[in-house]
Amino acid sequence: MAANLARRAALIISLITMLQAGCGYHVAGHNNALPKSIHVIAVTALENKTTSYRIEQKLTSATVHEFLARTPYKIVSTAADGDAVLRGKVVSLEAVPLLFDTQSGRATTMLVTVKCEVSLTESATDKVLYHSANFVFRNEYEISTDVPSFFEEQDPALDRLAQDFARKLVAAVIENY
Repeated sequence: MAANLARRAALIISLITMLQAGCGYHVAGHNNALPKSIHVIAVTALENKTTSYRIEQKLTSATVHEFLARTPYKIVSTAADGDAVLRGKVVSLEAVPLLFDTQSGRATTMLVTVKCEVSLTESATDKVLYHSANFVFRNEYEISTDVPSFFEEQDPALDRLAQDFARKLVAAVIENY
């Protein structure tokens, strides 16, 4: 009975993975949908509409880094200096336990969901190049069950979350999903 359940779960996970992997016809990061007139993108600080301390700083910094690392654009922080301006709001941040340690009962894996409102607007024309009122980033992260190391891991965990978020956001903006 348990073996059947495990096989079914593995089959469902495999199917979901295949469906997600096969949904596009291009390699991420290689289809630039932005106008050729865009050379400088202003990435303004994200607004934080959550109670999570400094999450907007981490996400903004990681987004700037991702644009610099993955695109040919010059990135500035002042909206007036950009050919296009990226603005956004962190609407919610949610972390829910996903897996538990059978010995201690503590969570070992968390599912983190970040919801944002994001837009990229061309400065010269005010044309919206990309907009998502419900940009959702979701990923699983393992956490330590050791209390002292759990608190030591908090900043590095936020950094990993921010990097993963920025990778998805920059790909979405550039490829105009």
